[in-house]
Amino acid sequence: MAINLTVNGEAVTVDAPAEMPLLWVIREKIGLTGTKFGCGIAQCGACTVHIDGKPVRSCSTPASSAVGKEVTTIEGLSPDGSHPVQVAWVDNTVPQCGYCQSGQIMSAAALLERTPNPSDREIDQAMAGNICRCGTYAGIRRAIHQAADAKSNA
Repeated sequence: MAINLTVNGEAVTVDAPAEMPLLWVIREKIGLTGTKFGCGIAQCGACTVHIDGKPVRSCSTPASSAVGKEVTTIEGLSPDGSHPVQVAWVDNTVPQCGYCQSGQIMSAAALLERTPNPSDREIDQAMAGNICRCGTYAGIRRAIHQAADAKSNA
């Protein structure tokens, strides 16, 4: 089946079953590998992408549900790495193994779009669905606060 998607601002057509998880369409059919497979049951957040600006777990989202919507992956957040969340991640040396970081960054970016100056509690709630096996949660929180400050001063 041909599925027409808009990914990172570009129209793409892929041949895939309608129920194929968006994660596999992004990685295997389109070739964007920044979005990671973690658990496959929408519990770890490694596969987080945005659909119309909202964070979703692409491992459990059928590709067909993204038709007519804007899908943004980590590659499309900011191709040059200049998004305030990406800059703050580097400044705070958040990644260790790095595996979960694209999902973490996508969740953080969505949080800041809807809550420009989040409290620690709001950050913890928004990021609760993203698991970091290296335990970089304090750095993640610091980076989100830095990105919020950068966005408000821009």
